[in-house]
Amino acid sequence: MATAEIAMALPALVVLVAAAMTAVSVLTAQLRCVDAAREAARAAARGETQAVVTSVARRQAPSGAMVRVAGEQEIRAVVSAEARSAGGLLPAFRVSATAVALREPELSGVP
Repeated sequence: MATAEIAMALPALVVLVAAAMTAVSVLTAQLRCVDAAREAARAAARGETQAVVTSVARRQAPSGAMVRVAGEQEIRAVVSAEARSAGGLLPAFRVSATAVALREPELSGVP
């Protein structure tokens, strides 16, 4: 009888563990997107080139993330990625983050 109870509970336990691991994966991807967007906005506000801004963001972002940076005075960086589930048992989730920074004033040569 105990074997039958374990056989009934085991699939539910597997799904529960997969859901928990997927939640951790999604949360980690979201936090990495937040960090990447913040770093991209800072780099663009300092006046870095688009290639440098994208490189900085991709180092922080999850693999396969998309990085978009736009704006003249108010820089808006958007990083989005797909967070895959653990083991592929559950569907993937799309996460994104946006960061905004004001462009820093140009150096005027005055100390």
